[in-house]
Amino acid sequence: MCRFLSLVILVSLAGCAQSDNAAAPQTAADAPVALTGERIGYWGVGVAATADAIAGWDIDIRPDGTGLPVGSGSVEDGEWLYEEKCAECHGSFGEGVGRYPVLAGGVGTLQDDRPSKTVGSYWPYVSTLYDYIYRAMPFAQPESLSYDETYAITAYVLYLNDLVDDEFIASQENLVSVRLPNEINFVPDPRPDVANVRCMQNCRDGGAIVIHSEVEPVTPEPSAASAVEEVAEAASHPGQANYEQYCSICHKVGVGGAPVLGDVEAWQGRLAGGRQGLITNAIQGISSESGVMPPKGGFVHLSDEEVADAVEYMLEESS
Repeated sequence: MCRFLSLVILVSLAGCAQSDNAAAPQTAADAPVALTGERIGYWGVGVAATADAIAGWDIDIRPDGTGLPVGSGSVEDGEWLYEEKCAECHGSFGEGVGRYPVLAGGVGTLQDDRPSKTVGSYWPYVSTLYDYIYRAMPFAQPESLSYDETYAITAYVLYLNDLVDDEFIASQENLVSVRLPNEINFVPDPRPDVANVRCMQNCRDGGAIVIHSEVEPVTPEPSAASAVEEVAEAASHPGQANYEQYCSICHKVGVGGAPVLGDVEAWQGRLAGGRQGLITNAIQGISSESGVMPPKGGFVHLSDEEVADAVEYMLEESS
């Protein structure tokens, strides 16, 4: 949704630029195709977004079901998929593992000092459940689920919360008919987005504003500095690239109790079983009071050697 919002903002900015200049093209036939020194009224970057381009980013689901794709999935199919892709973090019954979110239970706890905010106790709309699973789950492989798989896992999570029976089959036709218990406690916020009074004094004439922003593409010549950087990059630790691409998701900020890169004390505590024991836990996965480590961090395509190199890199950077 954030990516789609960014696209909307960019399109809105383009619209603002056109509205400030009466000479700007207004039809699809006049839309910019190439950048030339004669065109005025555009920022000079990119091209007009097509319907197909927008559709590729527009994957959010609304509470009324708008955006739900054609497909279906049963509670039975969802149970197998959930065990394979979700239970490692969220528990077989939605109870949560380590610090990962609890998905089921918690009904009647919202007024407690420590409420349990789950799909069944707190969430307002089923569409949010489908939308989040499809866009962000599984944690290590977001957007890897098909429409049918997402429907199936959604159906099973609803089943875990006693909201549907074991024969329920979720689809684009019936999903929003499932109402979550806490929906009635979510109300529109009547407050305005801003409280500032718009300044309308000493304003410039919009028709006199011309945008000049085209820049010729420049290919920089190789320099001695860039050559040194390339050599340094080639000489970097063999585990650094995989750390930055995969391991940093958790180890940069401490997700799920993961020791943060550079935190000497945290990493020393993980070395109680020896260096090789730490590498074995990273490859095979481990769940303890201090946190959860999925096998290979969830990136099962990595080789044992690649995982070991990444662990060695993190240890060296945290010593």
